[in-house]
Amino acid sequence: MTPPGAQGTGDMDPREFRDHAHAVVDWIADYLAGVDELPVLPALKPGELRGALSAVPPVQGEPMERILRDFDELIVPAVTHWNHPSFHGYFAVTGSGPGILGEMLSAALNLNAMVWRASPAGTELEEHAVDGVRKLVGLPETFSGVIHDTASTSSLVGLAGARQRALPDVREHGLHAAPPCRVYASAEAHSSIDKAVMTLGFGLVGTRRIEVDDEFRMRADRLKQAI
Repeated sequence: MTPPGAQGTGDMDPREFRDHAHAVVDWIADYLAGVDELPVLPALKPGELRGALSAVPPVQGEPMERILRDFDELIVPAVTHWNHPSFHGYFAVTGSGPGILGEMLSAALNLNAMVWRASPAGTELEEHAVDGVRKLVGLPETFSGVIHDTASTSSLVGLAGARQRALPDVREHGLHAAPPCRVYASAEAHSSIDKAVMTLGFGLVGTRRIEVDDEFRMRADRLKQAI
């Protein structure tokens, strides 16, 4: 029960928040139950959604009823439904019922695990989850890591770590004082590798794409020749 006089976040009364939260959860449950009845792709043209939105930001906040109505009438019709069973583009959706509930809880806590003191739970839970993955895939106990938001971010951070290992002075002196380096990647490697090498200063010229076999595995003999 909400204590008398409680103000919650200061921008919404706790009782009002509870009412709208129930409405949102009901909407989510209905959406997950009937997403297969929606079109996979939206039937609109580029710029159509922006044309339906106000050209200037509102000076005052709008009622949640109007925001939720705009969500239903404007946003949902402009969505590509990754949850749809007939969606086969890009990669599989990772959304799930437990995951949605978990995001609600994490949004309420609003944790920032920059250092242990900033979020003991976030820090230790991440370490525990990574260690669980290590055990599942049979990696040695010396393995450790962090959880990233996307594989593209992981590629960037992984190459940054490799750069530091190969060029320990790069942090202080930069790449201009370092010997030439090469990044070897599969010919089928994701475009995030190209973006990472540009961001880290290796450049596209410093990247070597290695031929793959009929099963799209990098050919070790070609890698050896390139090195």
